[in-house]
Amino acid sequence: MHSNIPVTPVTDTDSATAWMSLGNCRNYPPATFFPSDGVGVDRARKICNNGCPVKDQCLEYALAERIEHGVWGGASERERRRILKRRKLAV
Repeated sequence: MHSNIPVTPVTDTDSATAWMSLGNCRNYPPATFFPSDGVGVDRARKICNNGCPVKDQCLEYALAERIEHGVWGGASERERRRILKRRKLAV
């Protein structure tokens, strides 16, 4: 039996990743942020850099969790490795 009552997704605002629901990326397929070439990386970066309200949180999350794949917070895998290396050397 189907109901015609719309279902509202529940977002756990206390979750450590609740910020994800506010990202520019929510308007694109996930594959956009896991590109296979440089053109795809540039496209994903542009989405992140176009005023994403959680860009910094996203980048810090990817760095803290050592996420190895995809574009997070406007940074590719290689860029995140460089950031982590710079931070390690600065300590």
